[in-house]
Amino acid sequence: MMNPDKIEPQSQPLASVSSLRGWLLFFWFLASFGLVFFAQDLQQIVAGWPLAYWFAAQGSVLIFILVVALFAWFANRLEGVDEVPDPAYKRYVWRIHKRFALFVLFFLIFLAVLTLAEQSGLRKIWVGAIFLFATVFFYALVGIYGRTSAVSEYYVAGRRIPAMYNGMAVAADWMSAASFISMAGGLYLQGFSGSGSQPGGLVYVLGWTGGFCLVSLLVAPHLRKMNLYTVPDYFGVRYGGRWPRIIAAWAAVLCSFTYVVAQIYGVGLITSRLTGVQFEIGILLGLGGVLVCSFLGGMRAVTWTQVTQYVVLILAFLIPVSWLAYKQLGNPLAPLVYGQQLHKIAALERQLMASTAEQDVIYEYAKRSTDFALKLSNVPDSLEAERKLRKEEIKRLTESHADESVIVAARRELANMPRDEEIARDRWTRAMLENMERAQPLAGMPEHTRPFAGDSKGSENDQYLFNTSRRNFLALMFCLMIGTAGLPHLLTRFYTTRNVAEARNSVTWSLFFIALLYLAAPALAVLVKFEIMGNLVGQRFDELPIWIMQWAKVDPTLISVSDINGDHILQFAELKLGADIVMLATPEIAGLPYVVSGLVAAGGLAAALSTADGLLLTIGNALAHDLFYKGESIRSDAVRRVMLSKFALLLVALLAAYVAAQRPADILYLVSASFSLAGAAFVPAMTLGIFWSKATRQGAICGMLTGLGLTLYYMMINAPVVRSMLGLRGPGLWFDIEPVSAGVFGVGAGLIVTLLVSLLTPTSHAPRV
Repeated sequence: MMNPDKIEPQSQPLASVSSLRGWLLFFWFLASFGLVFFAQDLQQIVAGWPLAYWFAAQGSVLIFILVVALFAWFANRLEGVDEVPDPAYKRYVWRIHKRFALFVLFFLIFLAVLTLAEQSGLRKIWVGAIFLFATVFFYALVGIYGRTSAVSEYYVAGRRIPAMYNGMAVAADWMSAASFISMAGGLYLQGFSGSGSQPGGLVYVLGWTGGFCLVSLLVAPHLRKMNLYTVPDYFGVRYGGRWPRIIAAWAAVLCSFTYVVAQIYGVGLITSRLTGVQFEIGILLGLGGVLVCSFLGGMRAVTWTQVTQYVVLILAFLIPVSWLAYKQLGNPLAPLVYGQQLHKIAALERQLMASTAEQDVIYEYAKRSTDFALKLSNVPDSLEAERKLRKEEIKRLTESHADESVIVAARRELANMPRDEEIARDRWTRAMLENMERAQPLAGMPEHTRPFAGDSKGSENDQYLFNTSRRNFLALMFCLMIGTAGLPHLLTRFYTTRNVAEARNSVTWSLFFIALLYLAAPALAVLVKFEIMGNLVGQRFDELPIWIMQWAKVDPTLISVSDINGDHILQFAELKLGADIVMLATPEIAGLPYVVSGLVAAGGLAAALSTADGLLLTIGNALAHDLFYKGESIRSDAVRRVMLSKFALLLVALLAAYVAAQRPADILYLVSASFSLAGAAFVPAMTLGIFWSKATRQGAICGMLTGLGLTLYYMMINAPVVRSMLGLRGPGLWFDIEPVSAGVFGVGAGLIVTLLVSLLTPTSHAPRV
């Protein structure tokens, strides 16, 4: 580890780099927060695109790439990086290029062979199983090949990963199950910005790409200069003492654990669909692949596994969306042409809102919501009456000698009734709210290109809805961006490059590889929505494709259909899709060969496994290296810490698998919550420690505890279960901000407390970073 007294001085005056950083941050702010704030005023149609929608879906992402690329190029030039050529390193990089090219070629041949096998009659279940086991087996081979107990190799891959390949590994680590599986689904359901107080849609594209500008300009190069192993290492070196490191380590465990649960849930979802095994068994199968990679080789094995996983996931995403674009528009370049479908979707939305059949379905949902509200007005009597009614129905069926399956179904319904009043109240409340939400035009989904709910120039209620919707969009985008700059498993990846210049270049490569998927996700959402609105809706129930029932068996919350109005024809409001199904079912929705379905599932598995690898490694290192760290130590002690890290990783993986099996929340919510936690816990004290020499240990401790504590409090006090247990009534929101964006309060409070306490306490010696 680097001695703080030996940190090399800057070779160029800081003023030039600081000025460049300031201007680039200004352009970043305009392309994100400035654009969103005025989105309703930017509805002009340019080349077939609504201007605000195009910027939020594509234009801002391109600006973010330009920002990080310019900063890397100019900062490296200003610092006068004159690297002496290293023939051995060049040979090492050339060997990597050859192996990477061979892997890509091998994988394409593998796809071609499976395609031919399917056409020759290979059963679908075998196609899925081959995809699953072949890819996981290959990841395991890479993990075994990269096994190591060397400290530098285990923690930071020997600090010799080329920028481009580190960028691929970062992209795979970053594009988790939320990005691959859920983001396109969120865009499908929420359009531009969600509806009412529920933010969503393009906020994930903006937040998860714009955050890399902060990583590049504010964090990654400075951490890389210090030659550390983990993010808590930084707090120990910068502020001194044990407490900053301990708090940072526990915060890393908390936000990483929340994140990894979502990934393991995604692993179980995909594995069970590919193989037909139970969801819980699918979790354990996928977890085996994660452990082989991260347990044996640490960062060295994880890095090269993630490079291969990036190839799988990006091909798995781009092939179906390109195929769907070609099918609908005759052009496979989906991000360039899907704008043509936006005005068609707008016309279909108007048609559906005016449909009499859709109105009948909405009326039935409203009636059901009212029925549940009546039950909730007197829960004990309602529960007793319903139980009595079901018993009488079973008696009637038995006496009339009805079919045994009908009687069994009736008995099952009786057995599944709430056991007590509390369970009944909770279940009926959720049912009432769900039916109330679906008793809206388009089943509660917003119009796809509409920036915010309500109207800034409408009635008082419309203005309130507009301000609430925009405020929540901005708050969530802030949390996603700030959280990106604080997530430990992401920042640790930039320790693996050779030097600071490579770290900057690596951020640019990372954002480029990420953008390949993030530019295609909005296209996929639009193309799938057109496919469903234009082709699936209106079919007879007995003619619906079989994939609907197959996915419903995996998890009923993913997809459900019911003939609400009894006309035997599927209406749009009768189809319920979860965010986690849209991408996974795209090949089947589009009628593509099953081999593409297997590829998509393998891509989703790669996304979940790659992120789970990095997160579990971060948690294990935080527990072993940071919480039990005793300062500089002999080699034997360092090796023991590596072994302890592996043991901690195994235990945490099993615990995360257990939590994921309980299906605690959807993937997008869990991942977004971890960003709020990471931003509040790390970013204020980290950035002040980098750019303000007067930041003190006491200030960092108080700021981190305040930010993290306030964020956790806001999330928990607004959880329905907690409010019910405490007997709290009415909304507990501050400024109508949803709990998932709690970090907006935690970051602000942590920043203020760190500043104030630092000004009131003596400044300790701090290394320049």
